[in-house]
Amino acid sequence: MSQDDLSQCSMLDLFRMEANAQARTLTDGLLTIEAGGGSGATVEALIRAAHSIKGAAAIVGLDVVVQLAHGMEDAFVDAQNGVLQLTSARVDVLLGGVDLIVQLATLDAPAMPAWLAENTSRISAVMVALAGIGALPEAPAAAPVQALAPAPARPDADPAARAAGHNFDALLALASQTRINAHQLTPSLAALQRFKRGQWSLFKTLEQLHEAVLRGGDPTLIEQSALALQKADPLKQALHEHMSDLDDHERRALSVSNQLLDEVLALRMRPLRDGVHMFARMVRDLARSLGKQASLVIEGEDTLVDRDILARIESPLNHMLRNAVDHGIETPAQRLIAGKPAAGAIRLEAHHRNGMLSIVISDDGAGVDLERIRATIVQRKLASTAMAAAMSAAELLEFLFLPAFSLKQTTSAISGRGVGLDIVQQAIRAQNGSVRLETEAGRGMRTSITLPLSQSIVRSLVLDIQGEAYAIPIVKVERVLKLAPAALHTLENKQFFELDGEHLGLVSAAQLLELGQLAPTAGELAVVVIGSAARRYALVFDAIRGEQSLAVQPIDPLFGKLRDIASAALLDDGAPVLILDTADLLVSIDKLLGEGELHQLSGAGELAQLATRRVLVVDDSLTVREMERKLLLSRGYQVDLAIDGIDGWNVVRSGHYDLVITDVDMPRMDGIELVTLIRQDIHLHKLPVMIVSYKDRPEDRARGLTAGADYYLTKGSFHDETLLDAVLDLIGASGA
Repeated sequence: MSQDDLSQCSMLDLFRMEANAQARTLTDGLLTIEAGGGSGATVEALIRAAHSIKGAAAIVGLDVVVQLAHGMEDAFVDAQNGVLQLTSARVDVLLGGVDLIVQLATLDAPAMPAWLAENTSRISAVMVALAGIGALPEAPAAAPVQALAPAPARPDADPAARAAGHNFDALLALASQTRINAHQLTPSLAALQRFKRGQWSLFKTLEQLHEAVLRGGDPTLIEQSALALQKADPLKQALHEHMSDLDDHERRALSVSNQLLDEVLALRMRPLRDGVHMFARMVRDLARSLGKQASLVIEGEDTLVDRDILARIESPLNHMLRNAVDHGIETPAQRLIAGKPAAGAIRLEAHHRNGMLSIVISDDGAGVDLERIRATIVQRKLASTAMAAAMSAAELLEFLFLPAFSLKQTTSAISGRGVGLDIVQQAIRAQNGSVRLETEAGRGMRTSITLPLSQSIVRSLVLDIQGEAYAIPIVKVERVLKLAPAALHTLENKQFFELDGEHLGLVSAAQLLELGQLAPTAGELAVVVIGSAARRYALVFDAIRGEQSLAVQPIDPLFGKLRDIASAALLDDGAPVLILDTADLLVSIDKLLGEGELHQLSGAGELAQLATRRVLVVDDSLTVREMERKLLLSRGYQVDLAIDGIDGWNVVRSGHYDLVITDVDMPRMDGIELVTLIRQDIHLHKLPVMIVSYKDRPEDRARGLTAGADYYLTKGSFHDETLLDAVLDLIGASGA
């Protein structure tokens, strides 16, 4: 804060700022000493902090804070002189004094008398404890004497912070527009380059014409052509200079616009310590309340994070640390038996990696019992015994993110209520991040969180759907690949391909966003893999443009929440682009799968198979479907399968088929109804249909043919050649 800003603050505001800063110094110093890492300089810093608070409180007339700080200062002086050892029990008392100072500093002047009156007994207890701190036992106490430290007030809650946020949004929009304007010089340069090539061709023609005139010997023509060449030379030089100037201007404009954008973004960046400094105290107090010993080491406190992201991940980080203390760290006795130090160690590390924020929380506790997860999965009927036994460690740990999934036998105020990790995952994903768990029995747990550095600028993959640009944040993209038509497979109206030994379902992005059919292409399919674990899908786009850093602009609240859309932005060329919401996309895919209405992908696969006759087999019997499929494949036909009439109706409408072979008796919709719908459809009414049924009575045959079937064959009478001959009669041989 500048000197001009400070001049606008009242003395109470200045005291509040001083008290909060010094309280952090006191807390950090006390925890360092308790963990055995203190030194003479640490104690000296504690004395200075207490003395500063005492002086500031005296200026604003807060006698209670003066007395608290004075008592703490005396204790620190005794510790410096070797008279007093700062054991855990004594640190408890001193931290209790810090808590009171922090709470008093947050109060407005009118509210202070009432608060002091309500907390007289608590204040007196802390004063007495400070006065008698030397009489406390030297050995560490079994449990803390005060509650956990209150959370500091949110810095973004005041009106000034909200106003600064609005100002930032406006600055970001202007900086983004400046960058777009700089990028728009590129097409002008390209146009000049094309003009230069045309000019060169024209000048070359003039030179050739002049040479021809020289050979002709006509003095008048020679003079005129020479004059034309003379006038052309300055044009060459002028164009070259203009292009050079414009090129320099473009570089300067891009450099300035990028610097401006970086400076605007820097206004929102805060060091990680601003959001995590209270966690060391929380870990210490929570461990003591559970009869444990634990300390938190934070590395990378200076790592810069977007202000909004930092505010939104404080709660998830808090929960992961509480889990580490409650679930992971053992009691001192258990740790000593296991050959570990009595005090558990928890680490929170943060650093930038590949343009992302990486946060790792690890502990040296007992880890997670994977067999207990496996047993809980079976007990809750989330998977069969055989399926659970085959799951890997990573797959088992994914179940911890399910709502109400807990391994604790009893509930408490801290954990075991089945809420938490699912909320953690939701909060991280809401920031376009990801979270992953790892564990090693007896060695501890490791949680890896990856987040964008900023929500204002998002590195995104830009894709084409029906000629329009859409974007997906890079952090949400698992894989980008080109898929050959031959790699496409279809089963029961679902298309898939194999990736790393796993079958991944293919979904048309155009259908998902209700933009029609995927544009046909003679080449490979552009595929983007999203999701994780069992919810991984491959979205098929018309084309992949590449990566861009997009300045995110929220969609006007007037429109409400748009399905599958997270926000908007402008591309480097100024064109608008919608940024897709991958969480919504996964829900929409699940809905399409549940309704059985996925479109068959047209495009490369379809164009490559035009010469091959396509047959759709509709039958609720797996045995019959497979038998007919093998027969038809042996003759070169391409075969798709449907499990009943409804599935068959959805499939036949979404792809080009030369023949439908259907059973009669099927659930949801029988074969006669299917034939009737096909004959009534304006696009399908000429499609050949063959009925293959066990019903061989004349009236059954008449019913099928009346509905519009071209062929009626009974399952009890046909053999392999009978079916193949009937198919040959209806649609001819396959070109495959």
